[in-house]
Amino acid sequence: MHHGGVVLITGSSGFIGRALVDRLSSSYRVVCLDRHPAAGSIELDVASDDSVRAALDRVRVEHGPRIASVVHLAAYFDLTGEPNPKYEEVTVRGTERLLLELRARFAVEQFIFASTMLVHAAGRPGERIDESRPLDPKLPYRASKIRTEQLLRAQHGDVPIVLLRPAGVYDDLCSNPFLAHQIARIYERRLKSRLYSGDLDTGQSFVHLDDLADAVERLVQRRAQLPAELPLLVGEPEALSYRQLQRDIGCLIHGEAWNTWQVAPPVAKAGAWLQDEVVGGEPFIKPWMVGIANDHYELDVARARTLLDWEPKHRLQHTLPAMVASLQADPVQWYRANRLDSARVAGRIVEPAGEHRAPPGARWHAEQPDPMHEHMAEMDAMRLSVLWVHWVVIALGAWLLTSPWQFALFDAQAAGAQLVRDVTAERGLWDPALRNALTGWSDVASGLLLIVFGTLSLSKRLQWAQWGTTAVGLWLLFAPLVFWTPSAAAYMNDTLIGALAIVFSVLVPMMPGMSHEGMMDRSTVPAGWSYSPSSWLQRLPIIALGFFGFLIARYLASYQLGHIDRVWEPFFATPGTMNGTEFIITSEVSRAWPIADAGLGATAYLLEALMGAMGGAARWRTMPWMVTFFFILVVPLGGISIFFIIIQPIMIGTYCTLCLIAAAGMLLMIPLAIDEVIAMGQYLLQARRAGRPLLRTFLQGGPSPEATAPQATGFDASPAEQWRESVRGVAVPWPLVASCALGAWMMFTPLVIGATGSMADSNHLIGALVITVAVTAMA
Repeated sequence: MHHGGVVLITGSSGFIGRALVDRLSSSYRVVCLDRHPAAGSIELDVASDDSVRAALDRVRVEHGPRIASVVHLAAYFDLTGEPNPKYEEVTVRGTERLLLELRARFAVEQFIFASTMLVHAAGRPGERIDESRPLDPKLPYRASKIRTEQLLRAQHGDVPIVLLRPAGVYDDLCSNPFLAHQIARIYERRLKSRLYSGDLDTGQSFVHLDDLADAVERLVQRRAQLPAELPLLVGEPEALSYRQLQRDIGCLIHGEAWNTWQVAPPVAKAGAWLQDEVVGGEPFIKPWMVGIANDHYELDVARARTLLDWEPKHRLQHTLPAMVASLQADPVQWYRANRLDSARVAGRIVEPAGEHRAPPGARWHAEQPDPMHEHMAEMDAMRLSVLWVHWVVIALGAWLLTSPWQFALFDAQAAGAQLVRDVTAERGLWDPALRNALTGWSDVASGLLLIVFGTLSLSKRLQWAQWGTTAVGLWLLFAPLVFWTPSAAAYMNDTLIGALAIVFSVLVPMMPGMSHEGMMDRSTVPAGWSYSPSSWLQRLPIIALGFFGFLIARYLASYQLGHIDRVWEPFFATPGTMNGTEFIITSEVSRAWPIADAGLGATAYLLEALMGAMGGAARWRTMPWMVTFFFILVVPLGGISIFFIIIQPIMIGTYCTLCLIAAAGMLLMIPLAIDEVIAMGQYLLQARRAGRPLLRTFLQGGPSPEATAPQATGFDASPAEQWRESVRGVAVPWPLVASCALGAWMMFTPLVIGATGSMADSNHLIGALVITVAVTAMA
């Protein structure tokens, strides 16, 4: 039956390999060789001497010593654009290993090496490339093909070789990664589908899979008549420009010519880097692709026409309607067939434009939803259930927009209170009326932005707008301090609206940009741990301490801003009209800050409380960036705050009771927060070792295969058990307790035994440091 002889096909399970097996099986005894063999095929790893010898031994035993043709498709390719030793190991040396073993064991009539048209230097629009075109190894993949071709020319001996250089291969479902992503971007109307970093008039030739299989069959059939060394380009002579391809796809899908704008290469490269390393979502696009965006490949296939009587029967422009029809018929299955993220189009059907309709029977049978589909459906349901928060943001914006008139911020007579004038004179500030007006215009602008971002956030495609709301909220927390707002009502209003904007942008709704794979992983306990350091019971004490510190610091800030005339101080009095607290928060140390330092502390405390409430029990791996900034607020900045409080009696000569209480709360936060940071650091290290991009994992989080099952919330336990759970990760051994007691005694020797001078300062400093170190060591 198979009179044409034996044909070996390496990489037979691949896209091209399967088509060649089907094409040649009726006329030849096709032997399938693959690294992952299916039934009836032979295992072959070209990177292994033993594997090659074993595979060819079996071929010789089962099929004899004569081979009509070897079609060598096995090679290495990745999308990084970076050098990889596997290019040399698999593509170059693997081909050499296979060729030498074939020459030693078989009579081989032909060896076809699957190279690529991209080994040639690119041309210009209107210029056709033939086999005499110079080679250009400017990327690792292309360089590996060129080195392999050179090796074959040098070592093929009496085995005739064909250096087959096909164009980009596609079929009726597309099956071409670059083309499939281009179609998908337009189908989803993504912004990047409108942008291109190269000349829009350049393009690349393609070849239909059936036409490529036909060319290979003709090569095998005419092997006796072909030259001993034959470089051969195979592809459609026409190359659609990127502009034309965009327009055709847009017209077929949406009924409109898809306008595309050229982007400067540096901007495109920076955007691709951000997409690849930070944002994620479409790892296909890489910065190196920007460098080849201007490459133009329009082929002269005269040699294939002369030697093989071959002419492509398909044209990409004529096949696009069939591709789009398949996409329209079943977007999910089309995405799966093209190895795209089918979750992006789950449940979405877009009717084709014009007369292009899916052919009868083109719709695939529905399959059971996979976990990603179920997760995306859950995310959609969650998004719909909290849409109300964006309406609340819009309402907050309207409130803020009108509040300057309610609080008379534009009334020059309303900013002239004596306390405000005193603060203005002490600090050398702008006129109170101007500062009120600036606060008012800030509120107007912030209110408008909240309305805009709240409205945009209603759209599923514009979830990034939630970060805009967050940014406005952060500004509102700082604005009264930047402007030294004379109005107490405006200060309170901005603080409240700013905090609520953050709550309703990233606390109540799902935080945008998180890894879906990370959210699908339900585990909460880090590998090697017995508890989750991010559980709510773990975080509630930190949230409470942060809010308590906020109330104290905001009270002190009101005095600094001139909103109140006295501050409570039960213990420390100073000569004159001010008590110890008032003296400290108006001292030279305090005035060294350009804004009210108590207000800055209040904002830090509030952010600690808000960040403590963000995320779930797995946030050590789903929100590494947030855990890191939370750590920075609590530990380094908290340490600085504690240090300034320690030096108060040394540099200023008195104490502040409320400052000491706030510092104690800040100190207690440190051991409570450290275990979560350690778990997060361990997770990032594991992710890096697993090969995941570190920056993207830091910003988006991800799954942890080594983590264990979800931990119960613990809220149904007894109060004593809840307390023990909330301080897990903190040990209180008696030596550290004794150290704290000793440090407290040393701090208060001036009050207890009347110590004065440098001895009192030394005792205070050493005692405070002993307490700080001992409490931190309890983590």
